[in-house]
Amino acid sequence: MKAFRRPRLVPLAVLPALLLGACGTVDSVAGSHAGDRSIVVGSQAYYSNEIIAEIYAQALERAGYSVDRQFQIGQREVYMQEIESGSIDIMPEYTGPLLQYWNPDTSARKPAEVLSGLQESAPDNLVVLEPSEAADQDAYVVTREFAEQYNLRTIADLANVPTPLTLGANSEAEHRPNGPEGLKDVYGIDVGFTPIEDSGGPLTVKSLKDGDIQLAIIYTSDPAIEENDLVILEDPKGQFVSSNVVPLAFLDIYLGGAEVVERVNSHLDTPTLQRLNRRSVTEQLPASQIASDFLDSVDAG
Repeated sequence: MKAFRRPRLVPLAVLPALLLGACGTVDSVAGSHAGDRSIVVGSQAYYSNEIIAEIYAQALERAGYSVDRQFQIGQREVYMQEIESGSIDIMPEYTGPLLQYWNPDTSARKPAEVLSGLQESAPDNLVVLEPSEAADQDAYVVTREFAEQYNLRTIADLANVPTPLTLGANSEAEHRPNGPEGLKDVYGIDVGFTPIEDSGGPLTVKSLKDGDIQLAIIYTSDPAIEENDLVILEDPKGQFVSSNVVPLAFLDIYLGGAEVVERVNSHLDTPTLQRLNRRSVTEQLPASQIASDFLDSVDAG
């Protein structure tokens, strides 16, 4: 917990307009209080999220801010208490899942309506900045063999599988809209559930390929999908909401710091995110090097 908060507050209604009007390069933008105290950047316990958080952190440092990294701090149910209390200043989030966290009954599915819902649902002391084009979206994934065996193309096609189905995902998915309850509500399909605590990582992929589970939640930007010839099931009824990378900030973050983060976030799109993730998974590079190389390429561009 921080010992104190900075004195300058930016009103919620004013900050988005100021941010949208910001200009300049990442290196040239720094708030008037740069260096007074550290900006705390957090990340989920998910390698792709940590890469984005490291990009935010290094961009802030290049702009003259001191940064305190608090990475790999768990899932939304854990870290949201930290950011709502001001213990974390800013971190990368995802539009759809964040909206469902605040408003589980939302009917929003498309990017514009999801962003509008976020702005309406956010607590008064948090600011939802401008999302990037990068989509890192939950999806139901099956093996190619399983898809071909039962002619699976969409989630709805799972109703035609004559054998019991088990979904594998992080434990919190069991009661989220993208888990068994949501699948039953939207598509009328019953599945069992096996918790696998690696956010769709190697353990999940292995369980899927070994047949211990038949269905997994894996992010669409995960290079494991292509590398393991997995199949993403289409979602015609919109069980999964659109999910773009969006910075979530505590209200009294330095204005200049928020500008820096929003600007660098705007350089992210889905192919770029896939490349960044591949460098982590395939090349086994640390997030710090991946972020530094990305920022160098942005500055050079």
